[in-house]
Order: sequence, then C-alpha cells, then structure tokens
Amino acid sequence: MDSGGSIKKTRVEEDSLGEKAVPSSAYYGIQTARALENFPVSGTRAHPLLVRAYVLIKKAAALTHEQLSLLEPAIAQAIVQAADEALNGKLADQFVVDVFQAGAGTSFNMNVNEVLTNRALEILGDTRGNYKRVSPNDHVNLSQSTNDTFPTAMHVASLLMLRELLPVLARLSLSLEDKGKEFSDVIKSGRTHLQDAVPVTLGQEFSAYAVCIRKSIKALQSCRPSLEELPIGGSAAGTGLNVPAGYREEMVRRLSEMTVLSLRPAADLREAMQSRAAISALSSMLRNLCLDLIRIANDLRLLSSGPRTGFAEISLPAVQPGSSIMPGKVNPSLAECLNMVCFQVMGNDLVIAMASQSGQLELNVMMPVMIHNLLQSMEILKNFVPVFAEKCVAGITAHRERCRSYFEKSLGLATILNPHIGYLNASQLAKESEEKGIPIRDLILKKGLLSPEELDLILDPDRITGQDQSI
Repeated sequence: MDSGGSIKKTRVEEDSLGEKAVPSSAYYGIQTARALENFPVSGTRAHPLLVRAYVLIKKAAALTHEQLSLLEPAIAQAIVQAADEALNGKLADQFVVDVFQAGAGTSFNMNVNEVLTNRALEILGDTRGNYKRVSPNDHVNLSQSTNDTFPTAMHVASLLMLRELLPVLARLSLSLEDKGKEFSDVIKSGRTHLQDAVPVTLGQEFSAYAVCIRKSIKALQSCRPSLEELPIGGSAAGTGLNVPAGYREEMVRRLSEMTVLSLRPAADLREAMQSRAAISALSSMLRNLCLDLIRIANDLRLLSSGPRTGFAEISLPAVQPGSSIMPGKVNPSLAECLNMVCFQVMGNDLVIAMASQSGQLELNVMMPVMIHNLLQSMEILKNFVPVFAEKCVAGITAHRERCRSYFEKSLGLATILNPHIGYLNASQLAKESEEKGIPIRDLILKKGLLSPEELDLILDPDRITGQDQSI
C-alpha cells in the first residue's frame, strides 16, 4: 500500500535495460510488459497447447534440476506447483504475448518464465517481482535457452494436436465409406473433363473419397518420427553450453512420461536448432489433405447442384436457409465452409514454408509464426471436420432415378459397345444419339445391332462398373 493506505496498481521491476512499472496484479513481469508495448500486433495469444507444452518443459526442468541437485527442493517444488496450476488453467490469462513477436519466441519464453516465477514466489510466501529468491532467468530458465525450448515446445504441441486431429479424420473416412456401401448399387454416368464418361456407381465415388482420407491420415502419421526428436539441451546454438550432464536425457524422459508421447533426443542438436523441416513437413501434409478435402467438397457441391437445373444426383442435408431473398433456397453451406477452412490451411502452409526457409546459420528465428499457423490449421480442421462428417456426409441421400436416367442417356455407353460393334459404329451411334436426343440403347435396338438379351448382358451395371468379379 502507499502512504495513504490505498493498494498500489503497479510494481517496479528491473532488467538489463532498466526499470519499468508492471501491473501489481500481473503474474508476468518486466520482459513481458516490454513485449506488450513492442508487439501490439494481432491481439492473438499463443495457442493453449503451445502454452501447455512450454509449461511442461519448465516443470520437467525443475524436477530434473532438483534431481541433479542444481535447485533447492523448496524452489523446485514451488515451480512445479506453479506449473501444475498453469496446466490446470488457473493462470491462462497471464500468457499475454502476441503471436507476432520478437524472433525465436524469446518474449513468450520469458512470459512463461515470469508467470511461473511470480506464482512460485507467492507459494514460498514472498512477493511478486522480488526475484532474489526465485529468478525467471536463473531458476525457471536454468540450463535452457529460448532457442532449444521453443522448438521443443513446437514439436510437443504439434504432436499433442495431431493426436486430436487424426481420430477426427478417421471418423470422416468411415462416414464416406458408409456412404460408399449405401450407394453401391446406384448406377450413374461417370464424368471426365466434366463430360459424359463410362458408368460408375455413386458408391464407388464415395468409397474413393474414403480411401483418399485414409491415405492422408497415413501421410500425417509419417510426420511423427521427426517431430518426436527434441532439441532440448542444445542451449543457445546446439552445443549444449551450460547444460549439465544427464539433463538432456532426463528432460526427454520426463516429457515423454508427462505427455504419453514417444519422444527422444535429437540425433544432432545443431540440425535440430537450425532446421524446422519437421514442422514444414507436417504443414505440407495438411496442405495435401486440404487439396483433397476441397476437391471432395466441390464434387459434393456439383453432384447436389440444382435441384431443378443442376446434376441433382444427391441431396445434402439442409442446415440453414440458403438465401435472405430467395424463398426455399438451400445451399451446400457445410461444403462451402470446409472449403474456406482448407483455404486458410493452405495460406498458413505458405507462411510456414516462407518461415522455414528463412532461418540463418545456427537458428531459425521465425518459429513463433510457424507454430501459430500450424496449430491454427490443425485446430480449425479438428473443429470442423466432425461437423462436416456428421451434419453433411452422414445425411447425404441419393436421387437413384436421376442417376439411373443419366446412366441410360450417357454417351459413355458407346465405349462399352466398342468390343461388340466396333469403335466407328459406336462413335456414329454416340453422334446420332447427341443429335437426335435418342438414348444409345434405343438406337441399338432400333437398328437391330444387338438383341435385347445381348444388350442387357453387355450393359449389366455390376459388370460394367467392375463390381461383378466373376466376369
């Protein structure tokens, strides 16, 4: 309190640049306060999983240093308690540094160090900002550098988010596979170049979508081994300067235990500090996934177009009125939203690629924007893909008669007749069918080129779509 008895609104802290007032209520300290002034960019703060990963690193470090007799047990346990509170969300509003900040993430590292330090001081019965007993740099950041902790946190956070995303994608593939089975007997005209082609079934189209998603899941899983390598213990430049013996291995062991992830020390700490290839690889796989998701969403929009003047082979569930002016209009809203989500992921990937190649010499300093974009990409996919699977894919219905009609009228039937009447005759039939508007089947029967029985056998839906394996 001041001399008048009122509660002070600020406290004064000091760093290597001088003194600065910090809000008395804040658990963060002077370096975070400087970052708030220096980087008022987006108002967006670190993703909760990055915060979680970083706090886990600090907790593991405190326990490791206690084990190595480099931290007093009381101080180590106070830091651990502070970390546990942060992991339970009690200090979530104190991680305030903008995602666009100083290179490498030093501001965020110090934000975490200061929050845990000041809470640890309270636990020990001391006051916030009195760093003589517990220091952000000397105790919470002991044996660490932003340069090895930030990429370590990036890998851990990415693996934690990937663990949430993969089951979501698996459910989407199952939804598409279910539709493939449901529509296995729905014969229709295939289309290549958006023109009539040989027949397929609607089920085959949806089964192919399911296979595509499963392949993307495998591709994403292939990124895990590189992400499981951690640069922790590399210190400032990958040389392990000021890092005690046993620290690196114990940190990886503890982080593996805390996260239930199969983590291991990086094979080469210099490479692990310089290159962010593991992050860009994961982003690239997300981009490839989105390319296919966009394609699938656009196919669904085409197949459901109409309902009177489009393909109208399927109906998508109506989730909201489609127009503020046209009564009765229903739009493919969920497919449209999926497209926008995927466009954002692809834009994020470009930023990550640019940042990945912008590292110089011993460190890539563009890490903060990389992890922000990567976690956002996985977050928005994780959040929306289940909605798309449940509210869109699961409720798709087939217009069987419309599909059958397209099949019977398709010029693609001419291809099926090649082995029986020859390419030129088939071409002439296709041309006449287009000019006169008469189905190819009717023309064949009218000209007596094949008997009805022969034609039924040749145009058997299971045979021509490859579903009758005995033929």
